[in-house]
Amino acid sequence: MVEKTDQTGLWPSLYDPFRNFGMKLADWLTPATEASGNGESYSISMELPGVSEDDIELTVDDGVVTVRGEKKTEEEKKGDTWYFSERQYGAFRRSFRLPEDADGAKASAKMKDGVLHITVPKKPAEKSEEARKISIARG
Repeated sequence: MVEKTDQTGLWPSLYDPFRNFGMKLADWLTPATEASGNGESYSISMELPGVSEDDIELTVDDGVVTVRGEKKTEEEKKGDTWYFSERQYGAFRRSFRLPEDADGAKASAKMKDGVLHITVPKKPAEKSEEARKISIARG
């Protein structure tokens, strides 16, 4: 999104702290991710500690892998003279555009030790036809 701001007036500068806070909040809720590729496939690994597989939605649409989810954690501790309760909730969404040679229809995913591993195989290289000699007709 392109945003046009007028830096000569006072009002746009008043919104800057709120805009920056929103960006920092989005970064805080966005899970750490690594993406890589090798000769056979593309891999995406996303850290999702405390997120259940049931709370994750993974889709591939028009060459884009999208991971949506929600983190819900609750902790409650009690002692003789104290009580502690903490809750964290936050939704996240990450999208990754696949290269043209990726076969999104064959994508797979698994969750292990709080890390989501997504594998998208590459399409087999199209074999080019062998060169053949074409005869030229006279006349």
